[in-house]
Amino acid sequence: MSVLASEPRGRTTTPLAWLLVLGIVLAALNLRTAVTSVGPLLDQLAGALGMTSVGTGLLTTLPVLAFAGVGAVTPTLARRVGEHRLLLLALVTLGVGMLVRSLVGSAPVFLLSSAVALSGGAVGNVLIPTLIKRHFPARTGIMTTVYTTALAAGTMLAAAATVPIERASGNWHVALGVWAALAAVAAIPWLALLRSEPERNTGGRDAGIRRLLGSRLAWMIAIYFGTQSMIAYIMFGWLATILTDGGYSTSEAGLLLGVFTALNIPVSVVVPMIAARFRDQRPMVVGLVAFYAVGFAGLWAGPTSWAPLWVTLIAVGMGSFPLALVMLGLRTRTPEVTAALSAFGQSAGYLIAGGGPLLVGVLRETSGGWALPYTLIFVVLAVQLVTGLYAGRERHLEDERALG
Repeated sequence: MSVLASEPRGRTTTPLAWLLVLGIVLAALNLRTAVTSVGPLLDQLAGALGMTSVGTGLLTTLPVLAFAGVGAVTPTLARRVGEHRLLLLALVTLGVGMLVRSLVGSAPVFLLSSAVALSGGAVGNVLIPTLIKRHFPARTGIMTTVYTTALAAGTMLAAAATVPIERASGNWHVALGVWAALAAVAAIPWLALLRSEPERNTGGRDAGIRRLLGSRLAWMIAIYFGTQSMIAYIMFGWLATILTDGGYSTSEAGLLLGVFTALNIPVSVVVPMIAARFRDQRPMVVGLVAFYAVGFAGLWAGPTSWAPLWVTLIAVGMGSFPLALVMLGLRTRTPEVTAALSAFGQSAGYLIAGGGPLLVGVLRETSGGWALPYTLIFVVLAVQLVTGLYAGRERHLEDERALG
């Protein structure tokens, strides 16, 4: 049952409710550390571990594979294990995987332990929206804001702090091992929350991923999630190169990439709060795509000196990520269906997104410029607009025949 089901709207001061908030914040801070702590040290890790280009490519592809594959089975695991227990196990798995990879000197073991860590993060991706729907059904917007803000903060923290930690310690093992300690801290509230494990609905009708294959709404949310994730992966992977090709120095491009990453935090605060106030999210879908379109058009054809403005506009457009997460709760009525939609939408979405950076690289190399990559981006934005307009209209997944 919901922790807050019997609480009047606006009163969220019970100790258990605050413990849940703390648990969600700490868990969210950890969901991307296994990903973004590796990127800044990738060349150094490849040299130290003797990792081939194939191994490096696999390492950068592992997040997509884990988020899609493990995320798909998370609702089934939650029904068998329990949501609180499963999130605790996910955080332990995340921490153990990061600790092991920080201690080894073997490329295969590093890849395997990274996959273990990412599997824990994948479970958290799917499970936290479900927990928000279950425990805070009347406060989906504000709790999604809390979640996405912590997620963005953890993403930026690991990306920004790993290199300074490595330089201060003189050891990449220490720089990666720090994030295992953060995962251990995040597990503490969920140890206390084991005693408040929600009752599992084992007798209700199955709302698993296979039942969503016939749902148009589920597919629209999945494709919307996939297109925004593809844009994000492209930007994180290629923004620095776009800027240096445009005449910026490496340090200037790195600074703008850091600003772009930091802007995701205020955007993650604002977007869910606004989205949850309205039954219809289509105006927000249009507005965010418009920010994207103007920003990318400016990077492509606008004055190079205005790049900070174009990057800022694109960062605002990145609000499509927290908006997609809000839709997981707003388009469903029960935690069970939220879990199924979260798993389906994120698994399919990450599979769609995974090839984006590679395709941009192929198009850039083939054409010798950025015209084809930008054309791809605008095609993706058009798909994002169409699917977002369908997903943004007020309706619930349970009303469709697929779950009827």
